[in-house]
Amino acid sequence: MPQIARPPDAAAPDTCDVVVIGGGPAGSTISALLAGQGRDVVLLEKARHPRFHIGESLLPANVPLFDRLGVRAQVEAIGMPKWGVEFVSPQHSAPSFIEFSQAWDKRMPMAWQVRRSVLDEILFRHAAARGARTFEACRARQVAFDDDGATVEATLDDGAPRRWRARFIVDASGRDTLLAGQFGIKSRNPRHNSAAIFGHFTGARRLEGRREGNISIFWFEHGWFWFIPLADGSTSVGATCWPHYLKTRDKPLRDFFIDTIAMCPALAGRLQEATLIDDAVHATGNYAYGAAHACGRRYVMLGDAYAFIDPVFSSGVYLAMESAFQGAEVVAASLDRPRSAWLARRRFEAHMRRGPREFSWFIYRMTNPAMRELFMGSGNALRAKEAVVSVLAGDVFGRAPIQPSLQVFKGVYYALSLLHWRRSWAAWRRRREHVRDVGAVPGENVVAEAR
Repeated sequence: MPQIARPPDAAAPDTCDVVVIGGGPAGSTISALLAGQGRDVVLLEKARHPRFHIGESLLPANVPLFDRLGVRAQVEAIGMPKWGVEFVSPQHSAPSFIEFSQAWDKRMPMAWQVRRSVLDEILFRHAAARGARTFEACRARQVAFDDDGATVEATLDDGAPRRWRARFIVDASGRDTLLAGQFGIKSRNPRHNSAAIFGHFTGARRLEGRREGNISIFWFEHGWFWFIPLADGSTSVGATCWPHYLKTRDKPLRDFFIDTIAMCPALAGRLQEATLIDDAVHATGNYAYGAAHACGRRYVMLGDAYAFIDPVFSSGVYLAMESAFQGAEVVAASLDRPRSAWLARRRFEAHMRRGPREFSWFIYRMTNPAMRELFMGSGNALRAKEAVVSVLAGDVFGRAPIQPSLQVFKGVYYALSLLHWRRSWAAWRRRREHVRDVGAVPGENVVAEAR
């Protein structure tokens, strides 16, 4: 295992080329890339690996990134193969199964379900192995910029202060959104607001055969559930729902979670013989937010540090790592070719906006009856289904020519909505009411745990 660097003296800031704040998938990925270029990189992680994190379902588009980073074999060794998605609707008599091999690009037929604590540590140790100076239990508190660079103020877990002086800053602080908060440019997504409660079970009944590792999505009255089988035999189960519903909680979080599961008979049946691990339930709020911009002359924001969207399509790790590959180009341009770095920043901004935008069109409409019918159907007119499966696989950056077929799918959606306009109007009004309810919910901005 690589040696972890010792912190510098508090008396004067240590110097480096780049400070990366956050040792999750985005921060570890860009640290490995930049260190591999021979740059002096300092990577700060507020916790110690392994540490708990939600977001265990990966996309096929992740796989080429693992290949490029050189960690695919390690990820494959810890993962549960995931070949597709199961959708279960209370309004339909049978589930719908989508295979990633049905996507436009047939070269990405599968991904994995992973324990994020294990995956994140693999990526963090890989960054150290590539030459990054890694510091755990070291929380960045503030970044002060000037004409020549930036100074990062940090604190170790024993309270000792530390400082680093860098030419460039990468904010990969996740939902802490360090720079967006410091600059005052973070805002909740006005079109989507949700919260989640979740836990891990043993003994859950899974799909059979090759589908055992597939993610299952269950619609229910207040949102949707995820069901993610993991390689160690446990299953991650969570409900993403409107804060309006979570604010009705008048009992312990664990009991509220069990009652919520009971609202979805199809899921409750699969958990009939299951046991909640350690009797632990977690809650988190403020799911959807974004920053006004993603980069500046001496910084970039990656992954969740820039924006977070509803996780229904498991896009989190992919968007984080993809942003790291793109962000590494901005860092290189800024350090090596500063006069032309504006062009790299402009491309990066467009790239960062595109990913969440492509997923969000579906996310905003996920609970609409017309969208549910389309996901539960089997039609593929003008390759529309292939285009949608491509989005589900993470192919949202123009690598496959899916846009014309996506427009066909969207046209059918709008036509169905008009055909059943009373139903659509009722769903729209209900969603608008619940999205506008953006007050505090139990567990907001933290991960709360009930035992």
